[in-house]
Amino acid sequence: MTTPVLPAPPLLAGGRGPLSALTLQVIGAGRRGTGAHEELLRLAAARAADRGPVLEDDDVQLTLFLLYGLHYGWLGDLGDDLEWDLELLQVRQLLEGLHEAELRELAGTVPVPEPTARSVAQALFDLTAADDGPSLARYVARRATTEQALELLALRSIYTLREADAHSWAIPRLTGRAKAALVEIQADEYGSGHPGSMHSVLFATTMRGVGLDDTYPAYLDHAPAVVLASHNTMSLLGLHHRLRGAVVGHLAAFEMTSSIPNRYYRDGFARLGYGEEVTRYFAEHVEADAVHEQIAAHDLAGALAEQDRSLVPDIMLGAAMSLALDGFVGRHVLTAWEDGRSSLRRPLTAGPV
Repeated sequence: MTTPVLPAPPLLAGGRGPLSALTLQVIGAGRRGTGAHEELLRLAAARAADRGPVLEDDDVQLTLFLLYGLHYGWLGDLGDDLEWDLELLQVRQLLEGLHEAELRELAGTVPVPEPTARSVAQALFDLTAADDGPSLARYVARRATTEQALELLALRSIYTLREADAHSWAIPRLTGRAKAALVEIQADEYGSGHPGSMHSVLFATTMRGVGLDDTYPAYLDHAPAVVLASHNTMSLLGLHHRLRGAVVGHLAAFEMTSSIPNRYYRDGFARLGYGEEVTRYFAEHVEADAVHEQIAAHDLAGALAEQDRSLVPDIMLGAAMSLALDGFVGRHVLTAWEDGRSSLRRPLTAGPV
C-alpha cells in the first residue's frame, strides 16, 4: 500500500511552561553557572507547595521526563555533567512527590493477598481480569483510520523505542528467584542476544514501515502529559529501591495485559493494508507476552512476595497503577478520536509520498 511520508519533527518546539522551559535551558547549558538551577529549584518548590494535580500537567510531566532522561542517556553529552546534579535531583524529588501521591490516589485501594506465590499470582490475574478500562486495542482493530493508527505509534514510541529499559532498573534491586525471573523476561525483550530481535528494534521497523521517524524521542513534542506520565511512572518505580515491589507489580500487570491487545493491534494494522514489516512487532508480543505473564505473575511477583512479605501491598499497588494509567491514556485517546480530534498535542501532518 501507499504510505504517507511524515516529516521528522524537531525534538521539542519549546517548554510547556516555566518549569520545563527552564529545565531545557539548564540542560542546554550543560554546566551550572547561569543561576537557572536556583530558579528552577524555587519554581519546583512553589509547585510542590501548590499540591495541584500533575498527571495531566504538561509542564510537570515534561520536566520529569527530561530529568529522567539524564539517566537513560538519550540526551547524550548534554546529560553527562548533570546526571547527578544535586539541585536537579532536588527538583525531581519535589515533583516526584506530587506525581506519586496522585498516582496512589488514582490506583485506589487494592486487596492484599496472602504472601505466597500462588496467592499473589492469582490476585494479579484477578485484578487484571477485572480491569474494565477502555479497549484502545479493539478500537484499532475494528475502526481506526490510518491517521489514527499512526498517532498510536507516535504515542507508543515514547516508551517502546526504549522498551524494557524502565523496568530493567529493578534488576539490581532484586535477588534470587525474582531476579532470575526478571532477567528472563528482560532478556527476551532485548532479543535474547540478537540485536535485530530487540523489541525496540522491531518497533522502530514498524515506524519506518508506516513512514514515521524512528529516532528517539522524535515525537516527544506531540505526546500529551498523560503519555509522559505513564513513562515517568515506570522511571519513578524503577529508580527507587523503596518502590521495588511496585515496579515488579507494574511489570506483572504490564505483561499480563499485553498479549491480547497486541493481537488486536496486529489485526488493525493488517486491516489497514500493512504487511509483516509493520505487524511483526505486534505479532511477536502475542506469543512472547503470553509466556511472560506466567513468569511475571508466579516467578517474579510471587517469588518476591515469598522472599519479603512486606512488599506484597506494593506489588499489588504497582499492578493497580499500571492498569489505572493504561485506562487513563486509553480514555484520553479514545475520547479524542470519537470526537473527531487528534489525540496528540499537535497532529501529525502527512507530506508527499
